[in-house]
Amino acid sequence: MLGDMVIDGIDVPEDGAVPVDHVAELLERVAGGDQTAFARLYDLLAPRVFGLILRVLVNRAQSEEVLQEVFLEVWQSASRFAPNRGQGRSWVLTIAHRKAVDRVRSSQASADRDVRAGFRDLEVPFDGVAEQVELSVEGSRVTAALSALPDAQREALTLAYYGGYSQSEIAALVGAPLGTVKTRMRDGLTRLRAEMGVNA
Repeated sequence: MLGDMVIDGIDVPEDGAVPVDHVAELLERVAGGDQTAFARLYDLLAPRVFGLILRVLVNRAQSEEVLQEVFLEVWQSASRFAPNRGQGRSWVLTIAHRKAVDRVRSSQASADRDVRAGFRDLEVPFDGVAEQVELSVEGSRVTAALSALPDAQREALTLAYYGGYSQSEIAALVGAPLGTVKTRMRDGLTRLRAEMGVNA
């Protein structure tokens, strides 16, 4: 029985990786409502998950909020984890990445609304506002172009450029061969340029 195993005493590599079998087994127990397994899962993965979120959001307070959202979703949807389709650690990190990117998009949309509202309220426009609007429009174009990419290409590019991960790290995170990740990134960049009307 997993509860008798020395989970808290396992050797965790310096990169924070957790042996896949333990994560998968803990997720299985969490799916059954085991709060002790959930606490252990949180202790094992929270530092790595928080690091991923912080790299995307930069803002520590927002990252802490998203961390809680991630583990709430893990608690609620652990039964949807399929061990035959990937590693438990990658599954949790994928949830974290998605939620972090969602928060970025939400913040960008809010900032765009604020800029538009502020621009309308100004009687005399000035260069600083025009520059901010131009930057916001460009950010929106990039977000729209990214959303038009296939999921696998968008995931690889977002992990690389928003998350700061190397191609090897992305391959480990998504459970794909390194060559596949390189192809996704190359094809994704080509399509991204085309979507934005930028010549290669």
